[in-house]
Amino acid sequence: MRAVVQRVRRASVSWQGEDGRERCHGIGPGLVVLVGVGPPDGPADAERLADKILGLRVFPDHAGRFNLSLEDVGGEALVVSQFTLYADARRGRRPSFTGAAPPERARQLCERFADRLRARGVPTRTGSFGARMLVSLDNDGPVTLALSTDPWETRIHG
Repeated sequence: MRAVVQRVRRASVSWQGEDGRERCHGIGPGLVVLVGVGPPDGPADAERLADKILGLRVFPDHAGRFNLSLEDVGGEALVVSQFTLYADARRGRRPSFTGAAPPERARQLCERFADRLRARGVPTRTGSFGARMLVSLDNDGPVTLALSTDPWETRIHG
């Protein structure tokens, strides 16, 4: 699994529901987590990644040092599925997304990831899996981290 984590002052995700009505979920201070799932990923990966993100010390203490976690500050989480984290852009100009997990598997693991955050007491909102979504956020810092449970080739070759 892969995640891009952003510390935010506030964030929201909106989309059009199946009934045609606009939907929106938002959070206050906390983390936005864009989550991608690869074919070999399983429930243990979702839980390990969630636990890692919960423990990340990316919030400032009274001295301004990164010493506090999402749990320490009582922050919220906004989790948005993001199959494009598995894009392969090594050839040509159009990325390939064949490295992403099949949609139903990805949905299950994204839900498990969000459920793990909730189980640890973090107020967690999500987007709508598979929908075209608009994510808005105020990145605080800015602080942005890229995490992966698998080797993540990010170099551009050739």
